[in-house]
Amino acid sequence: MGKLKGKAEQVKGKTKEEIGSMTDDRTLEMKGKAQKAEGRIEESAADAAARMRRIAEKKR
Repeated sequence: MGKLKGKAEQVKGKTKEEIGSMTDDRTLEMKGKAQKAEGRIEESAADAAARMRRIAEKKR
């Protein structure tokens, strides 16, 4: 679930960033960049958690 949520946040952030860029709204553009970064972090955390689960299962 975290990986999907992370991708969704990245898409929403990219959209905000592009709209901000097109309308010369630096605040919206920066909010979009921040949201994209949050999405990447969420996705990375989900990947790390999945890797840890696989490692734990192998050790059983």
